[in-house]
Amino acid sequence: MNGTYVSSQVLERLSEDWGTLTPEARKAARYVLENPGDVGVSTVREIAEAANVKPNTFVRMARQVGFDGYEEFRAPFRDAIRKGAFSFPDRARWLQSIRKSGDLGGLYADMAEAAIRNLEDSFAAIGADRMKAAAETIWSSRQVFTLGVGVNNANACNFTYLASTGMTQFHAIPRPGSTAVDDLAWADGRDVLIVMSMHPYRSEVIAALDVAREQGIKIIGLSDSPASPIVRAADHPFVVAVDTPQFFPSSVSTIAVLETLLSFVIAMASDEIVDRVEKFHQRRHQLGIYAEERD
Repeated sequence: MNGTYVSSQVLERLSEDWGTLTPEARKAARYVLENPGDVGVSTVREIAEAANVKPNTFVRMARQVGFDGYEEFRAPFRDAIRKGAFSFPDRARWLQSIRKSGDLGGLYADMAEAAIRNLEDSFAAIGADRMKAAAETIWSSRQVFTLGVGVNNANACNFTYLASTGMTQFHAIPRPGSTAVDDLAWADGRDVLIVMSMHPYRSEVIAALDVAREQGIKIIGLSDSPASPIVRAADHPFVVAVDTPQFFPSSVSTIAVLETLLSFVIAMASDEIVDRVEKFHQRRHQLGIYAEERD
């Protein structure tokens, strides 16, 4: 989610009114949703060229979502710039310049600030009610498949590992030697797929998402934009902020949202889950998996 200071109400309105927009207006809306930081610094001609549409398309899009015109639509984005929102067009080169200057203290501060801001933006956009609804879907399901590739494979595996301390129906996919599409072969409407991918979106994840929808599997999606194919296809969509001074998307918010989702599942689960978690850890102590504390 770029430009996280930008008014969330404007971006939410674009997302909510997506279905009412013309195909050309959707191109403009997609560009805004994925690049909100560009809006406040661009003229209507500049942003139209970047989005590969005509300037009038942006004017019509703004009016379709309730603004008098592009200038009124752009105002919240200009306010965001005045409040200090900024981005780095080439973050890898920017990191190198900091390292050469020896100013790693600045990098440290920027990383901490980005992590905190990402958490605040993500949790503010989701809310407890939406988290509860997703958790209820998980708890009432037969099986839960958690899909992530690349860096998100570790996030999916971590979520599944934590869930396995008290529940047995969680599966991280793709399994070793398999594909996500094959792993979902026998899943249906009784099952849930938790899927995550950030821009640029992975083709194998989108392929598995298409299969899940065809088979009636309920989908919980985590991604970085309201225009993401993962978010738009999900029954329970969660947009997570992934901005960072680094050149790769941050996983901080993704991990935090997944951990919170699991905590909601456990909170609404039966007392048996608490007993199972306790027995799981007792077994580990008995088998010597945990190192005993020394005086």
